[in-house]
Amino acid sequence: MVATSATIIAVFLPVSFMGGIVGQYFKQFGLTVAAAVFFSLLVARLITPVIGAFTLRSGGGQLHHGDGPFMRRYLAVLQLCIRHRWRTIGGGAAVFVLSVAGLMIIPKGFIPDIDFASAQISVELPPGVRLEDTARVSARVRELVRRHPEVTSVIESIGGDESGEVRSATLYVQLVPAGDRALSQKEWERAVAPELREIPDARVHFVTQGMGLGRDITIYLTGEDRALVYRTAQEVIEEMRGLRELREPRINGDMQRPEIVIRPRLDLAAELGVTVASISQTIRIATIGELPQNAAKFSLADRQVPIRVSLLETARRDLGTIENLPVPTAEGRTVPLKAVADIRFGQGPTRMRRYNQSPRVMLEADLNGVELGPAMEKIRALPALSKLPQGVHFVPIGSAEFMGELFANFLLAIAAGVLMVFAVLVLLFARVFQPLTILSALPLSLGGAAVALFLSGFAFSLPVVIGILMLMGIVGKNSILLVDFAIEEMRAGRDRVGALMESAHKRARPIVMTTVAMVAGMSPAAFLGHDAFRAPMAIAVIGGLITSTALTLVVVPAMFTVIDDVERWVGPRVARMLSPDSGSRTETPASRPGPAA
Repeated sequence: MVATSATIIAVFLPVSFMGGIVGQYFKQFGLTVAAAVFFSLLVARLITPVIGAFTLRSGGGQLHHGDGPFMRRYLAVLQLCIRHRWRTIGGGAAVFVLSVAGLMIIPKGFIPDIDFASAQISVELPPGVRLEDTARVSARVRELVRRHPEVTSVIESIGGDESGEVRSATLYVQLVPAGDRALSQKEWERAVAPELREIPDARVHFVTQGMGLGRDITIYLTGEDRALVYRTAQEVIEEMRGLRELREPRINGDMQRPEIVIRPRLDLAAELGVTVASISQTIRIATIGELPQNAAKFSLADRQVPIRVSLLETARRDLGTIENLPVPTAEGRTVPLKAVADIRFGQGPTRMRRYNQSPRVMLEADLNGVELGPAMEKIRALPALSKLPQGVHFVPIGSAEFMGELFANFLLAIAAGVLMVFAVLVLLFARVFQPLTILSALPLSLGGAAVALFLSGFAFSLPVVIGILMLMGIVGKNSILLVDFAIEEMRAGRDRVGALMESAHKRARPIVMTTVAMVAGMSPAAFLGHDAFRAPMAIAVIGGLITSTALTLVVVPAMFTVIDDVERWVGPRVARMLSPDSGSRTETPASRPGPAA
């Protein structure tokens, strides 16, 4: 009991130290499971015996059940597997290899598409539009959406950009409950997206309600040469448009805003005695007004009001007015602005965007009914990305970044958990080799999980990782039940094969009972309701439990015999190496103490 509880705690405790965004999902999960198992151990060791002392009767309460046909067949198969132990172990190894291959084939994702029964639409218009223009486009989007029977209400927020611009709007769409409509939220969004693309002079798209940056896929191209980065981004976008896995790939950059470009003619300005500071001050006062700290103040009784002087808005739209602005010279005279500068209309960015102090360009797209992992593999294989120019770097962010972080941390947590389980079992069993028998059962859980995910169509994502961690703890517990009982029987004087048969005979029923209870508990989440987050986890746990239980009951006993032979051969030799005089009093593996009860 102590060994099984310690094993489960050792599996889940390293998960509590996962870092990054993914770690926020696992910290509470790992700590909760570890604490629950610890207190269940206290209950089983302290409270359950006390209750049993009052409820169980002494004598006459023992029931004898004969072995059913399933138990007899299982024992016959087990005896055959022990007799052909190398073939049995080879079969288990083949199952593990096929399991790894199956997990590699299954598409990878980060978080499954959850049906929130709500959607968010982003509307962006070109710079320079008025609030009325944004409201008109937003109203058109609202009318397009309201025509669908799945929509119950639409809330508009116009001019809600973080920079205070009036050219953006957000619509919050409420859908009917998932059980009352034929389309899921993602399917509905994919059906409505083509209608939104028909709206001219506006960028309209659905906002991903996950951990991304508004779109399903978001990547950065960075580099010191801004022009080279932008040219490369355009090449990548053109190639991304040829991928059927993606919808609406584009560069998410600020639209070019109309502006007046004034370039001083330094040679003429020097001849006329005009400085660049005088030119800039004239332009600033005429357009945005004087700086607040330099502006004159109108004094009132209780405060001073800054006086801001600038041209009228109508005058600022006239290029001739700008050209004839008087610019002071060093001699106190004035010359028109057009005499010392070239003035023309142009376009320019509204802000500068950087990543790690380098200019960056954001590329984004939506998934066209596929998972994130396969789509990212196709994107990475694009010629423009596989052969980036020197100085240009590819940086996945958003969901793609978190997905890579998830699998990296998962492998690290599994490795740390296995090492902790091994250390705990070595301490409890007081032997080094037999814990390897218990650990050999852990890979057997992957095959069923892979098959279940493949048949159900779910991706290998965050909830599946949680389910596999649960599987590791349960499979380790089942293996400990078999190995612990066999060691105790061998200590009592029974031969190895007899001890393994008796262990299987006594422990098969509780192992199967645990599996049946877990499968029954996970079935509602897997087959009932519309919970897209818990369903993949339940499916993976059910598939892994079924196959791991069947394989553990035959592979672990066969592995036990091999490890026991290795231990009998290595033990005396290591003991003689460490202490040459201890060869005559070396303990046999069967005489060593087992784990704490």
